[in-house]
Amino acid sequence: MSAALAHLAPTVVIRAARGSDGPALRRLAELDSRPVPAGELLVAETGDEVVAALSVDTGARVADPFRRTADVVDLLAYRARGLRNS
Repeated sequence: MSAALAHLAPTVVIRAARGSDGPALRRLAELDSRPVPAGELLVAETGDEVVAALSVDTGARVADPFRRTADVVDLLAYRARGLRNS
């Protein structure tokens, strides 16, 4: 891999949570020492791994504390605001 490619940010996919995300959401909640947020959830995925989730209804969130997820959580919050305002 070239040096230039090594510095690119990973692709982030934001999508609605689905039933099969349950184990990943529980893992995130455990890592973050918080409960899984209630209500309709959005998740952020990088490399086929859920790294953050946010409740559209309440704004509660969980994220992997061992990754840089602040920007990803901001994206989730931005998308949730758009869904609430539509």
